[in-house]
Amino acid sequence: MLASDSDLRPGLPDLVFHGYETKGFYDEMFLDDSRPRARGELLASRLKGLTEGELTRRQRVADQALLNMGITFNVYGHEAGTEKIWPFDLIPRIIESSEWRFIESGLKQRIRALNLFIDDIYHDQNIVRDGIFPEYMVTSSRNFLKQCVGLNPPGGIWCHITGTDLVRDADGTVYVLEDNLRCPSGVSYVLENREVMKRTFPQLFNGLSVMPVEDYPEQLLKMLQHIAPPTANEPTVVVLTPGIYNSAYFEHCFLAQQMGVELVQGPDLVVTNGYVHMRTTRGLERVDVIYRRIDDEFLDPLSFRPDSCLGVPGLMDVYRAGRVALANAPGTGIADDKAVYAYVPQMIKYYLNEEMILPNVPTYLCANEEHQKYVLEHIAELVIKPANESGGYGILVGPRATHEQLAKYRELIITNPRNYVAQPTLSLSRVPTIVGDHLEGRHVDLRPYILYGEDIYILPGGLTRVALVKGSLVVNSSQGGGSKDTWVLKNGTPRV
Repeated sequence: MLASDSDLRPGLPDLVFHGYETKGFYDEMFLDDSRPRARGELLASRLKGLTEGELTRRQRVADQALLNMGITFNVYGHEAGTEKIWPFDLIPRIIESSEWRFIESGLKQRIRALNLFIDDIYHDQNIVRDGIFPEYMVTSSRNFLKQCVGLNPPGGIWCHITGTDLVRDADGTVYVLEDNLRCPSGVSYVLENREVMKRTFPQLFNGLSVMPVEDYPEQLLKMLQHIAPPTANEPTVVVLTPGIYNSAYFEHCFLAQQMGVELVQGPDLVVTNGYVHMRTTRGLERVDVIYRRIDDEFLDPLSFRPDSCLGVPGLMDVYRAGRVALANAPGTGIADDKAVYAYVPQMIKYYLNEEMILPNVPTYLCANEEHQKYVLEHIAELVIKPANESGGYGILVGPRATHEQLAKYRELIITNPRNYVAQPTLSLSRVPTIVGDHLEGRHVDLRPYILYGEDIYILPGGLTRVALVKGSLVVNSSQGGGSKDTWVLKNGTPRV
Protein backbone atom coordinates (compact mmCIF):
# COMPACT_ATOMS: atom_id res chain seq x y z
CA MET A 1 0.00 0.00 0.00
CA LEU A 2 0.97 3.64 -0.34
CA ALA A 3 1.62 5.51 2.90
CA SER A 4 -0.58 8.58 3.17
CA ASP A 5 -0.47 11.32 5.82
CA SER A 6 -2.99 9.43 7.98
CA ASP A 7 -0.90 6.25 7.86
CA LEU A 8 2.20 7.89 9.25
CA ARG A 9 3.07 7.99 12.93
CA PRO A 10 2.50 11.43 14.51
CA GLY A 11 5.21 13.87 13.56
CA LEU A 12 6.78 11.68 10.87
CA PRO A 13 8.12 14.14 8.29
CA ASP A 14 6.70 13.90 4.78
CA LEU A 15 10.18 14.63 3.44
CA VAL A 16 11.46 11.21 4.53
CA PHE A 17 8.53 8.79 4.45
CA HIS A 18 5.70 10.36 2.46
CA GLY A 19 4.64 8.07 -0.38
CA TYR A 20 6.71 5.11 0.83
CA GLU A 21 5.38 2.01 -0.96
CA THR A 22 5.03 -1.27 0.97
CA LYS A 23 2.57 -3.23 -1.19
CA GLY A 24 3.61 -6.33 -3.13
CA PHE A 25 6.95 -7.01 -1.47
CA TYR A 26 8.34 -8.01 1.90
CA ASP A 27 9.72 -4.81 3.39
CA GLU A 28 12.52 -5.37 5.91
CA MET A 29 11.49 -2.35 8.02
CA PHE A 30 7.73 -1.87 7.53
CA LEU A 31 4.58 -3.98 7.61
CA ASP A 32 1.98 -3.72 4.85
CA ASP A 33 0.01 -1.18 6.90
CA SER A 34 3.11 1.11 7.03
CA ARG A 35 3.78 0.44 10.73
CA PRO A 36 7.41 -0.38 11.49
CA ARG A 37 8.24 -4.01 12.20
CA ALA A 38 9.30 -4.60 15.80
CA ARG A 39 12.98 -4.77 14.88
CA GLY A 40 12.75 -1.47 13.00
CA GLU A 41 10.73 0.61 15.45
CA LEU A 42 13.67 2.30 17.12
CA LEU A 43 15.42 3.02 13.82
CA ALA A 44 12.22 4.45 12.32
CA SER A 45 11.86 6.64 15.41
CA ARG A 46 15.42 7.93 14.95
CA LEU A 47 14.75 8.75 11.31
CA LYS A 48 11.48 10.44 12.25
CA GLY A 49 13.41 12.83 14.46
CA LEU A 50 15.72 14.10 11.72
CA THR A 51 15.53 17.74 10.75
CA GLU A 52 14.81 18.76 7.17
CA GLY A 53 17.77 18.10 4.90
CA GLU A 54 19.73 16.15 7.53
CA LEU A 55 19.37 12.78 5.82
CA THR A 56 20.78 13.95 2.50
CA ARG A 57 23.51 15.92 4.26
CA ARG A 58 24.69 12.86 6.16
CA GLN A 59 24.60 10.76 2.97
CA ARG A 60 26.88 13.32 1.30
CA VAL A 61 29.22 13.15 4.30
CA ALA A 62 29.27 9.34 4.02
CA ASP A 63 30.05 9.54 0.28
CA GLN A 64 32.90 11.95 0.99
CA ALA A 65 34.24 9.66 3.70
CA LEU A 66 34.29 6.75 1.24
CA LEU A 67 36.16 8.93 -1.24
CA ASN A 68 38.71 10.03 1.37
CA MET A 69 39.21 6.46 2.57
CA GLY A 70 39.82 5.27 -1.00
CA ILE A 71 37.11 2.62 -0.85
CA THR A 72 36.75 1.66 -4.50
CA PHE A 73 36.10 -1.18 -6.89
CA ASN A 74 37.19 -1.72 -10.50
CA VAL A 75 34.66 -2.26 -13.28
CA TYR A 76 34.83 -4.82 -16.07
CA GLY A 77 32.74 -4.96 -19.24
CA HIS A 78 31.96 -1.83 -21.26
CA GLU A 79 33.51 0.35 -18.55
CA ALA A 80 36.61 -1.79 -18.17
CA GLY A 81 39.41 -0.09 -16.27
CA THR A 82 37.05 2.30 -14.50
CA GLU A 83 37.61 2.70 -10.77
CA LYS A 84 34.51 3.77 -8.86
CA ILE A 85 33.78 4.84 -5.30
CA TRP A 86 31.91 2.12 -3.45
CA PRO A 87 28.15 2.94 -3.56
CA PHE A 88 26.79 2.94 -0.03
CA ASP A 89 23.36 3.78 1.43
CA LEU A 90 23.11 5.02 5.01
CA ILE A 91 19.86 3.29 5.99
CA PRO A 92 20.91 -0.04 7.59
CA ARG A 93 19.22 -3.40 7.29
CA ILE A 94 18.26 -4.98 10.63
CA ILE A 95 18.11 -8.72 11.43
CA GLU A 96 16.77 -10.00 14.75
CA SER A 97 18.97 -12.28 16.86
CA SER A 98 16.55 -15.23 16.70
CA GLU A 99 16.41 -15.12 12.90
CA TRP A 100 20.18 -14.82 12.68
CA ARG A 101 20.65 -17.93 14.82
CA PHE A 102 18.39 -19.81 12.40
CA ILE A 103 20.36 -18.54 9.40
CA GLU A 104 23.66 -19.44 11.09
CA SER A 105 22.56 -23.02 11.74
CA GLY A 106 21.49 -23.39 8.10
CA LEU A 107 24.76 -22.00 6.76
CA LYS A 108 26.88 -24.24 8.98
CA GLN A 109 24.91 -27.28 7.84
CA ARG A 110 25.33 -26.28 4.20
CA ILE A 111 29.08 -25.68 4.41
CA ARG A 112 29.70 -29.02 6.11
CA ALA A 113 27.78 -30.85 3.39
CA LEU A 114 29.45 -28.96 0.53
CA ASN A 115 32.89 -29.64 1.99
CA LEU A 116 32.14 -33.36 2.26
CA PHE A 117 30.84 -33.32 -1.30
CA ILE A 118 34.02 -31.72 -2.69
CA ASP A 119 36.21 -34.18 -0.80
CA ASP A 120 34.11 -37.10 -2.03
CA ILE A 121 34.19 -35.93 -5.67
CA TYR A 122 38.00 -35.77 -5.64
CA HIS A 123 38.30 -39.17 -3.99
CA ASP A 124 35.86 -42.11 -4.15
CA GLN A 125 32.82 -40.33 -5.63
CA ASN A 126 30.48 -42.36 -3.45
CA ILE A 127 27.64 -39.91 -4.07
CA VAL A 128 27.92 -40.73 -7.78
CA ARG A 129 28.24 -44.49 -7.23
CA ASP A 130 25.12 -44.47 -5.06
CA GLY A 131 23.10 -42.70 -7.75
CA ILE A 132 22.49 -39.49 -5.80
CA PHE A 133 24.54 -37.20 -8.02
CA PRO A 134 24.77 -37.79 -11.81
CA GLU A 135 28.19 -38.59 -13.21
CA TYR A 136 27.74 -36.28 -16.19
CA MET A 137 27.57 -33.33 -13.80
CA VAL A 138 31.19 -34.08 -12.84
CA THR A 139 32.58 -34.95 -16.26
CA SER A 140 30.93 -31.94 -17.92
CA SER A 141 31.91 -29.41 -15.26
CA ARG A 142 34.56 -26.97 -16.34
CA ASN A 143 35.41 -26.50 -12.65
CA PHE A 144 36.23 -30.15 -12.00
CA LEU A 145 40.02 -30.26 -12.01
CA LYS A 146 41.64 -33.62 -12.72
CA GLN A 147 44.84 -32.21 -11.20
CA CYS A 148 43.07 -32.15 -7.82
CA VAL A 149 41.99 -35.80 -7.76
CA GLY A 150 43.41 -37.40 -4.61
CA LEU A 151 44.38 -34.11 -2.96
CA ASN A 152 44.14 -34.04 0.82
CA PRO A 153 43.99 -30.46 2.10
CA PRO A 154 44.81 -29.88 5.80
CA GLY A 155 42.08 -31.24 8.04
CA GLY A 156 40.08 -32.31 5.02
CA ILE A 157 38.84 -28.73 4.62
CA TRP A 158 38.44 -27.46 1.05
CA CYS A 159 36.18 -24.41 1.38
CA HIS A 160 37.82 -22.22 3.99
CA ILE A 161 36.13 -18.97 2.95
CA THR A 162 32.63 -18.95 1.51
CA GLY A 163 30.18 -16.20 0.59
CA THR A 164 26.66 -17.62 0.43
CA ASP A 165 24.02 -15.40 -1.16
CA LEU A 166 20.62 -15.30 0.57
CA VAL A 167 17.35 -13.70 -0.53
CA ARG A 168 13.98 -13.23 1.12
CA ASP A 169 10.82 -13.82 -0.91
CA ALA A 170 7.48 -12.03 -0.60
CA ASP A 171 6.23 -14.37 2.14
CA GLY A 172 9.30 -13.72 4.30
CA THR A 173 11.04 -17.04 3.59
CA VAL A 174 14.83 -16.86 3.40
CA TYR A 175 16.33 -18.86 0.51
CA VAL A 176 19.89 -19.68 -0.48
CA LEU A 177 20.34 -18.19 -3.94
CA GLU A 178 23.85 -19.48 -4.66
CA ASP A 179 27.16 -20.53 -3.12
CA ASN A 180 30.47 -18.76 -3.80
CA LEU A 181 33.35 -21.05 -2.88
CA ARG A 182 36.19 -19.99 -5.15
CA CYS A 183 37.36 -16.45 -4.32
CA PRO A 184 34.32 -14.75 -2.76
CA SER A 185 34.72 -10.99 -2.48
CA GLY A 186 33.00 -8.15 -0.66
CA VAL A 187 33.84 -8.70 3.00
CA SER A 188 36.06 -5.61 3.17
CA TYR A 189 33.03 -3.49 2.33
CA VAL A 190 31.15 -4.99 5.29
CA LEU A 191 33.85 -3.67 7.60
CA GLU A 192 34.18 -0.32 5.88
CA ASN A 193 30.41 0.18 5.75
CA ARG A 194 30.29 -0.19 9.53
CA GLU A 195 33.18 2.24 9.96
CA VAL A 196 31.48 4.84 7.77
CA MET A 197 28.21 4.41 9.69
CA LYS A 198 29.97 5.03 12.99
CA ARG A 199 31.69 8.11 11.63
CA THR A 200 28.72 9.76 9.95
CA PHE A 201 25.59 8.61 11.79
CA PRO A 202 26.61 7.37 15.28
CA GLN A 203 23.31 8.32 16.93
CA LEU A 204 21.46 5.67 14.93
CA PHE A 205 23.18 3.07 17.12
CA ASN A 206 21.82 4.55 20.36
CA GLY A 207 19.68 2.06 22.25
CA LEU A 208 20.52 -0.77 19.84
CA SER A 209 22.86 -3.62 20.72
CA VAL A 210 24.39 -4.49 17.36
CA MET A 211 26.78 -7.43 16.94
CA PRO A 212 30.28 -6.28 15.95
CA VAL A 213 31.95 -7.17 12.66
CA GLU A 214 35.38 -5.69 13.34
CA ASP A 215 36.95 -8.98 14.43
CA TYR A 216 36.67 -10.60 10.98
CA PRO A 217 40.35 -10.01 10.02
CA GLU A 218 41.38 -11.58 13.34
CA GLN A 219 39.13 -14.59 12.71
CA LEU A 220 40.41 -14.88 9.14
CA LEU A 221 44.05 -14.88 10.25
CA LYS A 222 43.27 -17.41 12.98
CA MET A 223 41.72 -19.74 10.42
CA LEU A 224 44.63 -19.34 7.98
CA GLN A 225 47.17 -20.07 10.71
CA HIS A 226 45.17 -23.14 11.74
CA ILE A 227 45.59 -24.77 8.31
CA ALA A 228 49.36 -24.18 8.17
CA PRO A 229 51.64 -27.23 7.79
CA PRO A 230 52.39 -28.82 11.18
CA THR A 231 56.10 -28.02 10.77
CA ALA A 232 55.37 -24.26 10.83
CA ASN A 233 55.67 -23.05 14.42
CA GLU A 234 54.92 -19.40 13.59
CA PRO A 235 53.23 -19.63 10.18
CA THR A 236 53.93 -16.98 7.57
CA VAL A 237 50.71 -16.04 5.81
CA VAL A 238 50.44 -14.03 2.58
CA VAL A 239 47.59 -12.77 0.41
CA LEU A 240 48.15 -13.59 -3.27
CA THR A 241 46.57 -11.03 -5.62
CA PRO A 242 46.48 -10.91 -9.43
CA GLY A 243 47.28 -7.21 -9.19
CA ILE A 244 45.88 -3.72 -9.43
CA TYR A 245 43.54 -4.39 -12.35
CA ASN A 246 41.49 -6.94 -10.47
CA SER A 247 38.01 -5.69 -9.48
CA ALA A 248 38.63 -6.63 -5.83
CA TYR A 249 42.18 -5.27 -5.52
CA PHE A 250 41.11 -2.81 -2.83
CA GLU A 251 39.89 -5.75 -0.75
CA HIS A 252 43.12 -7.70 -1.22
CA CYS A 253 45.11 -4.73 0.09
CA PHE A 254 42.67 -4.08 2.90
CA LEU A 255 42.61 -7.64 4.25
CA ALA A 256 46.38 -8.02 4.07
CA GLN A 257 46.81 -4.75 5.95
CA GLN A 258 44.18 -5.64 8.56
CA MET A 259 45.77 -9.05 9.20
CA GLY A 260 49.28 -7.63 9.25
CA VAL A 261 50.53 -9.93 6.48
CA GLU A 262 52.23 -9.36 3.13
CA LEU A 263 50.30 -8.75 -0.08
CA VAL A 264 52.12 -10.52 -2.91
CA GLN A 265 51.84 -11.23 -6.61
CA GLY A 266 52.99 -14.34 -8.43
CA PRO A 267 56.50 -13.05 -9.27
CA ASP A 268 57.05 -12.29 -5.56
CA LEU A 269 56.93 -16.03 -4.79
CA VAL A 270 59.29 -18.78 -5.87
CA VAL A 271 59.55 -22.52 -5.24
CA THR A 272 62.99 -23.59 -4.00
CA ASN A 273 64.13 -26.71 -2.13
CA GLY A 274 60.58 -28.07 -2.05
CA TYR A 275 59.03 -25.04 -0.34
CA VAL A 276 57.40 -21.76 -1.36
CA HIS A 277 59.45 -18.68 -0.56
CA MET A 278 58.76 -14.96 -0.73
CA ARG A 279 61.32 -12.57 -2.15
CA THR A 280 62.13 -9.84 0.38
CA THR A 281 64.85 -7.22 0.79
CA ARG A 282 66.40 -9.57 3.36
CA GLY A 283 66.43 -12.53 1.00
CA LEU A 284 64.03 -15.46 0.64
CA GLU A 285 61.47 -16.08 3.40
CA ARG A 286 59.47 -19.31 3.63
CA VAL A 287 55.70 -19.01 3.13
CA ASP A 288 53.39 -21.45 4.92
CA VAL A 289 49.86 -20.30 4.01
CA ILE A 290 48.61 -18.56 0.87
CA TYR A 291 45.22 -16.87 0.91
CA ARG A 292 44.90 -16.83 -2.84
CA ARG A 293 42.63 -14.40 -4.64
CA ILE A 294 43.33 -15.73 -8.13
CA ASP A 295 41.40 -18.43 -9.95
CA ASP A 296 42.50 -22.06 -10.00
CA GLU A 297 43.63 -22.10 -13.62
CA PHE A 298 46.15 -19.31 -13.00
CA LEU A 299 47.69 -20.72 -9.80
CA ASP A 300 50.53 -22.74 -11.30
CA PRO A 301 51.54 -22.68 -14.99
CA LEU A 302 53.14 -26.11 -14.60
CA SER A 303 49.84 -27.70 -13.51
CA PHE A 304 47.17 -25.54 -15.12
CA ARG A 305 47.41 -22.82 -17.77
CA PRO A 306 50.99 -22.68 -19.09
CA ASP A 307 50.51 -19.06 -20.18
CA SER A 308 49.68 -17.82 -16.68
CA CYS A 309 51.92 -15.04 -15.39
CA LEU A 310 49.86 -14.63 -12.21
CA GLY A 311 50.75 -17.85 -10.43
CA VAL A 312 53.80 -19.64 -9.07
CA PRO A 313 55.53 -22.40 -11.08
CA GLY A 314 55.70 -25.59 -9.01
CA LEU A 315 53.21 -24.40 -6.38
CA MET A 316 50.93 -27.44 -6.77
CA ASP A 317 53.78 -29.88 -6.13
CA VAL A 318 54.54 -28.14 -2.83
CA TYR A 319 50.85 -28.15 -1.98
CA ARG A 320 50.48 -31.87 -2.72
CA ALA A 321 53.47 -32.54 -0.47
CA GLY A 322 51.75 -30.72 2.42
CA ARG A 323 54.43 -28.04 2.66
CA VAL A 324 52.15 -25.09 1.98
CA ALA A 325 48.44 -24.50 2.56
CA LEU A 326 46.08 -22.81 0.10
CA ALA A 327 42.79 -21.15 0.95
CA ASN A 328 40.50 -21.96 -0.68
CA ALA A 329 41.81 -25.30 -1.83
CA PRO A 330 42.05 -25.68 -5.62
CA GLY A 331 39.08 -27.54 -7.03
CA THR A 332 36.36 -26.02 -4.85
CA GLY A 333 34.77 -24.61 -7.99
CA ILE A 334 33.05 -27.96 -8.57
CA ALA A 335 30.59 -26.87 -5.88
CA ASP A 336 30.50 -23.26 -7.12
CA ASP A 337 28.26 -24.24 -10.01
CA LYS A 338 24.62 -23.22 -10.30
CA ALA A 339 23.71 -26.63 -11.71
CA VAL A 340 25.45 -28.47 -8.87
CA TYR A 341 23.66 -26.09 -6.47
CA ALA A 342 20.39 -27.83 -7.29
CA TYR A 343 21.67 -31.01 -5.61
CA VAL A 344 22.63 -29.48 -2.24
CA PRO A 345 19.44 -30.75 -0.52
CA GLN A 346 20.40 -34.28 -1.56
CA MET A 347 23.99 -33.70 -0.38
CA ILE A 348 22.79 -32.66 3.07
CA LYS A 349 20.63 -35.74 3.35
CA TYR A 350 23.36 -38.04 1.98
CA TYR A 351 26.35 -36.81 4.00
CA LEU A 352 24.70 -35.52 7.18
CA ASN A 353 21.42 -37.47 7.24
CA GLU A 354 19.61 -34.21 7.95
CA GLU A 355 16.86 -32.21 6.30
CA MET A 356 17.90 -28.89 4.80
CA ILE A 357 17.44 -25.93 7.15
CA LEU A 358 17.75 -23.09 4.63
CA PRO A 359 15.90 -24.00 1.42
CA ASN A 360 17.21 -23.64 -2.10
CA VAL A 361 15.33 -21.56 -4.63
CA PRO A 362 13.45 -24.09 -6.85
CA THR A 363 15.79 -24.74 -9.78
CA TYR A 364 15.28 -26.25 -13.23
CA LEU A 365 18.26 -27.96 -14.85
CA CYS A 366 18.21 -27.34 -18.58
CA ALA A 367 20.29 -30.49 -19.11
CA ASN A 368 17.26 -32.44 -17.88
CA GLU A 369 14.96 -33.04 -20.85
CA GLU A 370 11.74 -32.55 -18.88
CA HIS A 371 13.07 -29.46 -17.12
CA GLN A 372 14.31 -27.99 -20.40
CA LYS A 373 10.90 -28.41 -22.02
CA TYR A 374 9.28 -26.52 -19.14
CA VAL A 375 11.92 -23.76 -19.23
CA LEU A 376 11.55 -23.19 -22.97
CA GLU A 377 7.77 -22.99 -22.64
CA HIS A 378 7.89 -20.60 -19.66
CA ILE A 379 11.10 -18.68 -20.34
CA ALA A 380 9.31 -15.32 -20.16
CA GLU A 381 8.40 -16.06 -16.52
CA LEU A 382 11.79 -17.33 -15.32
CA VAL A 383 15.29 -16.13 -14.46
CA ILE A 384 17.88 -17.89 -16.65
CA LYS A 385 21.41 -18.20 -15.28
CA PRO A 386 24.63 -19.54 -16.79
CA ALA A 387 26.07 -22.21 -14.51
CA ASN A 388 29.50 -20.68 -13.97
CA GLU A 389 29.26 -16.92 -14.40
CA SER A 390 29.46 -14.49 -11.48
CA GLY A 391 28.90 -10.81 -10.86
CA GLY A 392 25.39 -10.90 -12.30
CA TYR A 393 26.72 -11.39 -15.84
CA GLY A 394 24.81 -13.51 -18.34
CA ILE A 395 21.56 -13.52 -16.34
CA LEU A 396 18.25 -13.14 -18.18
CA VAL A 397 15.25 -11.91 -16.18
CA GLY A 398 12.44 -13.30 -18.32
CA PRO A 399 9.62 -10.92 -17.31
CA ARG A 400 11.81 -7.92 -18.27
CA ALA A 401 13.43 -9.37 -21.39
CA THR A 402 12.75 -8.39 -25.00
CA HIS A 403 11.53 -10.86 -27.62
CA GLU A 404 15.01 -10.82 -29.13
CA GLN A 405 16.65 -11.64 -25.80
CA LEU A 406 14.21 -14.49 -25.13
CA ALA A 407 14.90 -15.93 -28.58
CA LYS A 408 18.65 -15.69 -28.01
CA TYR A 409 18.48 -17.53 -24.69
CA ARG A 410 16.24 -20.25 -26.12
CA GLU A 411 18.98 -20.93 -28.64
CA LEU A 412 21.70 -20.85 -25.98
CA ILE A 413 19.81 -23.35 -23.83
CA ILE A 414 19.21 -25.73 -26.74
CA THR A 415 22.85 -25.48 -27.87
CA ASN A 416 24.44 -25.92 -24.43
CA PRO A 417 21.82 -27.09 -21.90
CA ARG A 418 24.39 -28.10 -19.24
CA ASN A 419 25.43 -24.49 -18.90
CA TYR A 420 22.00 -23.12 -17.95
CA VAL A 421 19.58 -23.31 -15.05
CA ALA A 422 16.29 -21.53 -14.51
CA GLN A 423 14.54 -20.29 -11.40
CA PRO A 424 11.25 -18.53 -10.68
CA THR A 425 11.42 -14.74 -10.52
CA LEU A 426 11.42 -14.04 -6.79
CA SER A 427 9.92 -10.91 -5.28
CA LEU A 428 13.10 -9.94 -3.44
CA SER A 429 12.57 -8.13 -0.16
CA ARG A 430 13.16 -4.40 0.02
CA VAL A 431 14.81 -2.00 2.44
CA PRO A 432 14.22 1.76 2.71
CA THR A 433 16.90 3.49 0.65
CA ILE A 434 17.79 7.16 0.25
CA VAL A 435 16.58 8.58 -3.05
CA GLY A 436 17.12 12.32 -3.17
CA ASP A 437 15.50 13.78 -0.06
CA HIS A 438 13.24 10.84 0.82
CA LEU A 439 13.18 7.05 1.21
CA GLU A 440 12.06 4.46 -1.34
CA GLY A 441 12.12 0.67 -1.18
CA ARG A 442 14.92 -1.04 -3.09
CA HIS A 443 15.51 -4.79 -3.54
CA VAL A 444 18.31 -6.45 -1.56
CA ASP A 445 20.11 -9.72 -1.02
CA LEU A 446 22.54 -10.76 1.73
CA ARG A 447 25.97 -12.37 1.54
CA PRO A 448 27.17 -13.76 4.88
CA TYR A 449 30.84 -14.80 5.02
CA ILE A 450 31.74 -18.18 6.48
CA LEU A 451 35.19 -19.23 7.71
CA TYR A 452 35.88 -22.95 8.10
CA GLY A 453 38.97 -23.80 10.15
CA GLU A 454 39.17 -25.36 13.58
CA ASP A 455 35.47 -24.53 13.81
CA ILE A 456 32.99 -22.56 11.70
CA TYR A 457 32.76 -18.80 12.18
CA ILE A 458 30.08 -16.71 10.43
CA LEU A 459 30.44 -12.94 10.23
CA PRO A 460 27.29 -11.47 11.86
CA GLY A 461 25.11 -10.20 9.05
CA GLY A 462 27.40 -9.90 6.08
CA LEU A 463 27.08 -7.73 3.00
CA THR A 464 23.62 -6.42 2.15
CA ARG A 465 23.71 -5.57 -1.55
CA VAL A 466 21.02 -3.27 -2.86
CA ALA A 467 19.71 -2.65 -6.37
CA LEU A 468 19.88 1.14 -6.47
CA VAL A 469 17.97 1.32 -9.76
CA LYS A 470 14.22 1.44 -9.12
CA GLY A 471 12.58 -1.92 -9.83
CA SER A 472 15.87 -3.66 -10.61
CA LEU A 473 16.61 -7.09 -9.16
CA VAL A 474 20.35 -6.96 -9.98
CA VAL A 475 22.30 -6.02 -6.87
CA ASN A 476 25.88 -6.44 -8.13
CA SER A 477 28.01 -3.32 -7.84
CA SER A 478 29.35 -3.89 -11.35
CA GLN A 479 25.81 -3.46 -12.65
CA GLY A 480 24.49 -0.51 -10.71
CA GLY A 481 24.11 -2.01 -7.25
CA GLY A 482 25.26 -0.67 -3.91
CA SER A 483 25.41 -1.80 -0.31
CA LYS A 484 24.13 -1.18 3.21
CA ASP A 485 25.38 -1.84 6.70
CA THR A 486 23.76 -4.98 8.13
CA TRP A 487 22.84 -4.93 11.81
CA VAL A 488 22.33 -8.21 13.66
CA LEU A 489 20.76 -7.44 17.03
CA LYS A 490 22.39 -9.16 19.99
CA ASN A 491 19.41 -9.72 22.26
CA GLY A 492 15.70 -9.49 21.66
CA THR A 493 13.88 -6.69 19.88
CA PRO A 494 14.41 -3.04 20.86
CA ARG A 495 11.34 -0.93 21.56
CA VAL A 496 10.82 2.80 21.26
